Amino acid sequence: MKARVLWPLLIGLAVLVSVPLVVWFLRTHEQVSRTETLPPQGEASYNPLYVLGQALRADGLQVQARARLDMAAMSPAAGDTVVLLQDSGELPAPEVAALLAWVQRGGHLLVRTPPTGDDDKRQEPALLQALGVGSLGFGSACQPFQVEGEDRHREFCSGRRFDVSDAAYANVQREWGNEDGYVFARIGHGRGVVDVLADMEFMKGQTDTDSFLPAALRPKGIQTAAVDGLHDRPHRDLTRYLLQPNYGKGTMWLVYASRPPSLWARMLFEGWPVWLPLLLSLLGWLWMRSQRFGSELPSPLAERRSLLEHVRASGELLLRQRQGPRLHAAVRGLFLRRLQARAPIAAALEGAAQEHAIATLLQWPASRVHTALAAPAANDLTALKERIALLLQMRRLL
Repeated sequence: MKARVLWPLLIGLAVLVSVPLVVWFLRTHEQVSRTETLPPQGEASYNPLYVLGQALRADGLQVQARARLDMAAMSPAAGDTVVLLQDSGELPAPEVAALLAWVQRGGHLLVRTPPTGDDDKRQEPALLQALGVGSLGFGSACQPFQVEGEDRHREFCSGRRFDVSDAAYANVQREWGNEDGYVFARIGHGRGVVDVLADMEFMKGQTDTDSFLPAALRPKGIQTAAVDGLHDRPHRDLTRYLLQPNYGKGTMWLVYASRPPSLWARMLFEGWPVWLPLLLSLLGWLWMRSQRFGSELPSPLAERRSLLEHVRASGELLLRQRQGPRLHAAVRGLFLRRLQARAPIAAALEGAAQEHAIATLLQWPASRVHTALAAPAANDLTALKERIALLLQMRRLL
């Protein structure tokens, strides 16, 4: 068939097959867009206050994030704000004194009560004691929180409530709680204020597992701080209210009480596609190179286990038959085979030249090598033993 007829036929056949397939695909498939929420990466994976810091920076504020409270390194100014997510019970006495002195000069401190747990082995944090706040013996209880136009909320469900002493109550400017205890109290201290909270879960980013669920699968009706954190509008309003005293006056210090993952931790949890195959390869190589337990060959028969005794008896028989030169020749042949493997040039020589080459190789006198290689008399047992010993010594030295 000619080319000018073949090509139109092939093109027509391709169109005849492809058009129905395209029509079928368009009728049976639908384009759908889906948004996938990925887990936090980088600093957001270990800093619970990362979203808060980004929001404050977007609002034009200066923000500094710290893993631990260090007043000497931070040196906050009088109009600054410190959000202390770190457990106040971990603060040493000098750090507490420096922190309270800064608040007295006009600072704004937000601190949470210790987490719930065994109070028998716990002491009241020095910071809370200095403020007249007592939290030991209090448990957790949800606090209703309603914002107009939003779903009903329950806050501070996992936080420890607290109480304020009578002497410190005179300095309380704001309070929030019920008969179970307070969940929030704003206490004046000098020219500054301290906000004591039962917890700060509503200030965090999406760190809970439920926060990555689709909206249809999340709990409905009542929302808690553990679900959306700062991504929820009522939580943003509450956070903005708490940061009001020094908002816009100075730097926001966010002490998030966490440490970035170490290099070894990142290698362990994120580098396993590299180190796991290498580890398996190393274990396989060690298994191949390791000594086997037992032999793959069958054990020798019982009557062959005294082979050394037969060899010894054969040698004694040759000695009695005055066949010492044969024993010497066998040992000499053993030495020459070793010499052939270690020094082929010397093994290829003969006579005095070979003896001189062996003496040079072993750094022995040529006469001694000549004595060892010369066959002894048939009835000279002493010479036989001496020369066999020399040959064995020469073989070991090669």
